[in-house]
Amino acid sequence: MKTETLNYQADGLDMIGTLVTPEGAGPHPGVLVFPHAFGPGEHSRRKAEQIAALGYVALECDLWGGAQLADMSRIGELMQPLRENAGKVRARTLEPLKVLAARPEVDASRLAAIGFCFGGTMAYELALSGADLRAAIGFHSGLTVTSPGDAGQIKAKVLTMVGADDPSIPAEARDSFMKMLGGAEVDYTLTVYGGVVHSFTDPGADHLGRPEFARYDANADRRSWAQMTVMLAEVFG
Repeated sequence: MKTETLNYQADGLDMIGTLVTPEGAGPHPGVLVFPHAFGPGEHSRRKAEQIAALGYVALECDLWGGAQLADMSRIGELMQPLRENAGKVRARTLEPLKVLAARPEVDASRLAAIGFCFGGTMAYELALSGADLRAAIGFHSGLTVTSPGDAGQIKAKVLTMVGADDPSIPAEARDSFMKMLGGAEVDYTLTVYGGVVHSFTDPGADHLGRPEFARYDANADRRSWAQMTVMLAEVFG
């Protein structure tokens, strides 16, 4: 596979994305990969490479203008405007979608977005904008969005996978999310993994030292990736 850096602008920031292209003649379906709130890094890069191994072009997206953050309080400060302002979060999701769709290696009629933690929320926000996505897929992602009233604009199939014991995604949040999608007659699937908490796809989560909140789970990681693979094959087929 081929890896290259892509520079683009979104929401007034100079973003640095990474494009991973599979071998073989294209055009290929394209998948945006939104990282967790710390920004792009080893976890999201590895997932982008795994997407490319499936035969899709993956664009690992930037969140914070080239920065990878470590300070949780700083992350919360930067995330707050995106939680409250649909225009801002859509600017950060629609622009990389345009960049991906414009690539000659990409079939612009077959696009999807996946994301991890806050990155999954961004995939849902992109779908709420009415973007031409085949699928919006979130792994252990927050389910509170800026514009639930726009659910009728969603064109994508939605796949959500969360841990039953994730303290940041309680049952009430799951219920509200399902009501939003169901009320708009969106084709959605929500899977809840028993005994699993936040960040279950990320081996690095264990380094936080908060196993009651964030903990890698190999079974949930494998099963959720398999669910995603099936959905992408379905929508791109």
